[in-house]
Amino acid sequence: MYPKKKSSWFKHFDFFLWDCTAFGLAWFLSVYARHGSFVGPDDMRYREMAIMLLLIAIVVSFFTESHSGILRRGYLIEFKSVLKQTIFVCGAGVLMLFFLKVSTELSRLVLLYFGVSYCVFLYLFRVLWKLYLQNHGNLFESERSILLLTDVDMAEETAAHIKEHVVAPFHIMGIHLLDEDTNMKKVGDYPVIGSGEDVFSIIRNAWVDEVFVRLSPGKSISEDTLDRLRRMGITVHLHLSKRQEKNQMVEKMFGCNVLTTCVHVATARQLAVKRVMDIVGSLFGLFFALIAGMIIGPIIYIQSPGPILFSQTRIGKNGKRFKIYKFRSMYLDAEERKKELMSRNKMSGHMFKIDADPRIIGSGPDGTKHGIGWFIRKTSIDELPQFWNVLIGDMSLVGTRPPTVDEWEQYGFYHRARMATKPGITGMWQVSGRSDITDFEEVVSLDMDYIENWTLGSDIKILFKTVWVVFTRKGSV
Repeated sequence: MYPKKKSSWFKHFDFFLWDCTAFGLAWFLSVYARHGSFVGPDDMRYREMAIMLLLIAIVVSFFTESHSGILRRGYLIEFKSVLKQTIFVCGAGVLMLFFLKVSTELSRLVLLYFGVSYCVFLYLFRVLWKLYLQNHGNLFESERSILLLTDVDMAEETAAHIKEHVVAPFHIMGIHLLDEDTNMKKVGDYPVIGSGEDVFSIIRNAWVDEVFVRLSPGKSISEDTLDRLRRMGITVHLHLSKRQEKNQMVEKMFGCNVLTTCVHVATARQLAVKRVMDIVGSLFGLFFALIAGMIIGPIIYIQSPGPILFSQTRIGKNGKRFKIYKFRSMYLDAEERKKELMSRNKMSGHMFKIDADPRIIGSGPDGTKHGIGWFIRKTSIDELPQFWNVLIGDMSLVGTRPPTVDEWEQYGFYHRARMATKPGITGMWQVSGRSDITDFEEVVSLDMDYIENWTLGSDIKILFKTVWVVFTRKGSV
């Protein structure tokens, strides 16, 4: 019987419990170090503070996915993860003391002691538990013996790859080479226990739970061999690709078993949380958009009679077209005048931007004046109506810049990958210099880096950077 892979929510529940233990131990010792007892002078207030900080720690762990890949992390990377979580939790604690105005009732030394001890215990418990799992396996999961089935040409690479990624509860019993008459006795750290097509005599009376098959390009294992292994009650894992793909999974579609390959795999939980963030953020954004519209709307209309809002067809996720909305910062004939200004385009590639754009409202014939159009673009106020696009699901708070139709039609096949996710109000391009970046290929590189390495934590980081960029007006217009 093969144990189906656990969902990501419960996969590292043991580490979650140890994190909570580290939190509780750090908190009680910190209170004791400051007050000489395990409860503070105001027991209720200290209890409330502890509960709020614990909830914050859980939320931080959830959003930053601090347990993702934890068994493969080295000591230094683990320390960085622990330090990041400690800074987030303690930073939230400082903000709570300030905004709730309870700093006179709660000792700030307790928070200082807590930060240091929480970081130490969190790191210590995680490292020690990983060492225990590597040596003894999970208490709730039995050890499984794996036979590696490969060939001479692929043996070294397979052994090195398995050595790098194997963790308990897997026990690698050895390697069987399908090549005949090989004299190899050991590959890497693993013994060669057999060779040739007759693998069944080797495993008939041996402890083998599963077989991992990885062969050189062009070679294959017979269906008869696979069928006999399955009929022996052995679980078979067949390497499906000539090269290691980062994001592949086997799933059922239209009643068929298929191998799915994509740029990045996101869990249902991650996507659900991202959508909730989008909805909540867009509601706040639309509130500010309404206030901004009441103030700047009349000014836009007076200086350039016409619609206050500008709408344009843009390209969304995987080529889907939608209407984007902005506060109008340009004159009504801006699109027609774009053709005559193409010679001044400072972007190298499939984007259009010029300095001193005369199409901006109030910029003057030479585009050097700073009127209302310049102001709302410089402060990014023109982007506020896009929160409606986020609310209805055409866009996200964080994503890639949505191209215009004419830009999209000039894309090469490799440019299309940047639209593998929903476009966003902000993204890597906006927080990495925006108008200071003049090479479209660099924009594509930034977008692909975002997509391939996306996490909820990266979205939160970009949102904070966006606030900083807007206030400093770095790279705008």
